[in-house]
Amino acid sequence: MELPPGRCDDPRSWDDDSDLEPEPEPDPDAQAKAYVARVLSPPKMGLAPPRAPLLSAPAGAPGALEPRAALKGQAVGVPGLLSLPPELLLEICAYLDAHFVLHVLPRVCHTLLNLVRDRVTWRLRAQRRVRAPYPVVEEEDFDWPAACIELEQHLSHWAEDGRRVEYFCLADGHFASIDSVLLLQGGTLCLSGSRDRNVNLWDLRQLGVEPSRVLVKALGTQNSTHKLWDMAADGQQFGEIKGKAAVLCLSYRPDILVTGTYDKKVTVYDPRVGPALLKSRRLHSSAVLALLADDRHIISGSEDHTLVVFDRRANSVLQRLQLDSYLLCMSYQRPQLWAGDNQGLLHVFANHDGCFQLVRSFDVGHRSQITGIKHSLGALYTTSTDKTVRVHVPTDPPRTICTRSHHNALNGICAEGDLVVAASGGLSLEVWRLQA
Repeated sequence: MELPPGRCDDPRSWDDDSDLEPEPEPDPDAQAKAYVARVLSPPKMGLAPPRAPLLSAPAGAPGALEPRAALKGQAVGVPGLLSLPPELLLEICAYLDAHFVLHVLPRVCHTLLNLVRDRVTWRLRAQRRVRAPYPVVEEEDFDWPAACIELEQHLSHWAEDGRRVEYFCLADGHFASIDSVLLLQGGTLCLSGSRDRNVNLWDLRQLGVEPSRVLVKALGTQNSTHKLWDMAADGQQFGEIKGKAAVLCLSYRPDILVTGTYDKKVTVYDPRVGPALLKSRRLHSSAVLALLADDRHIISGSEDHTLVVFDRRANSVLQRLQLDSYLLCMSYQRPQLWAGDNQGLLHVFANHDGCFQLVRSFDVGHRSQITGIKHSLGALYTTSTDKTVRVHVPTDPPRTICTRSHHNALNGICAEGDLVVAASGGLSLEVWRLQA
């Protein structure tokens, strides 16, 4: 029987498939399943696995495949990356950047998405990095992916004793010891408070670019008067609170300003109105040296060796813990409260349903009182009057990965973004810029 003339009679038609519909892209998940079913599944007893024919059928024979179709059929059976066991995929991912694994790989296919969003995956990865109990206090909804990313970045920044970290010393601006520092707007701006009764505003974006423009302005004097400045309005003062005693510590939130003073009081103001005095309580029998506040609690430490937890909602003292030493600095990221004391020790308190409990105490190598502490999911910094700043991994116990010595006592520390700033008794700000 003679076929009617058509495209099949023209030899050139075999090479021209421009009129054909585009073939769908192969599904990696389907390929992986096909490979597992064909190769990795155990064969049935007494049956030999099917073998491909040695010779292909002639081009004109019935059932013959076009070259493109044949390649497509073979691709399904070709072993690929996704055919590997999950353990090997995790081993490969361990050599990739954690941020890349979390935010890029899940876009490839459902297999990698399911692998990456498993909390156990990130827990194993973090514990493999630190090889120590971590975190010191763990809650059910602990953010393992974020913690793992921060851990790996922290270890990378301070690798080889911080060889790649840039160092700057800002020595012009104060003429007395600097007692406190605060980083704002992702680390671009810095405030420093000194015993010369001045608060200085620094623009850290000018580091290494225009040194003369790093110091922006002196915001004013400080004593027993609290002053408020609007950073969005170029540091314009918008409020002033006159107190009766020296302010030794404070904590600011958009709805409250809390101060701890030499006269043993913890005072709360509303910075949005006036600012207006809301309440003042004498919670201690000695000067208040450390203070923190969140949406639920106000936590204060005093020279009387007590830690007081005040419930903002109930307007009453929730807890009063008696300690063997007094706390000079605190860093709180729920449920972990880290604090440094006058004996050079670190203490970790756990917040369990509003009840704080001392769970661990550590000696991290400081020979004198700890004056500053900054704790986050994957990083820990401490300063001391022993003239050192120490960089740790927040494991149990903390592992020190870098120590920097100074000529004078260090009175506080703050870290945000890619900057770490310490307050020096030698009239300077010590600044470290982390490299990506």
